[in-house]
Amino acid sequence: MDWTVGLKFFAALFAIMNPLTTLPVFLAMTGGQDTASNRRTALTMIATVTIGSVICALVGRLLLNVFGIDIPHFRLAGGLIVLLIALSMLNGEDHPSHAGTPEEQAKFPVASSIGIYPLGIPIAFGPGTMATVIVFAQTSAEAGAMGVYAITLAAYLVFFGIATLAAPFISHWMSPMTLSLTRRLMGLVLAAIAMEMIVGSLGKLFPAWLG
Repeated sequence: MDWTVGLKFFAALFAIMNPLTTLPVFLAMTGGQDTASNRRTALTMIATVTIGSVICALVGRLLLNVFGIDIPHFRLAGGLIVLLIALSMLNGEDHPSHAGTPEEQAKFPVASSIGIYPLGIPIAFGPGTMATVIVFAQTSAEAGAMGVYAITLAAYLVFFGIATLAAPFISHWMSPMTLSLTRRLMGLVLAAIAMEMIVGSLGKLFPAWLG
């Protein structure tokens, strides 16, 4: 099997849904919970991300068809969203699509289940991640690599779940410098992937450009 698409997909997921950048938020919002509640929140967050990913992977294309949106246009929109997130990461900032707006952040402490909102959506599984899952599903289908796509998505979800459950242990090894460097490095990787999505969509919309 050709694992090129799988490697790009895993890199995109790791960059946009990097546990090293979501774990500090998770730890900050669950700091007052006991061990059992902390684990329940983590499991809820993992379940939210997993269900969202599977839905986007299986019926993302169908949902686009319902709204009359074709893949090239969605790929272009998704690429722009991912690029904006990447630029925010390069600047060491949190993009509102993943961190929430200031108004939404003010309501976070009173959310009924922080594992679903805001930790699951939009912090871990935001618009950029949704677009990435749907776009790579179409790219994998065109390349005849749906098996690789499914394995890659499952592998990343397992990795993300383990990292989330291990958050208290990982936090002891994290420093502000590590987080800053990781955020900027992943922002650079994500920017490159976003540009590939944008150029690929423009090539589909304007075939003459590829000549």
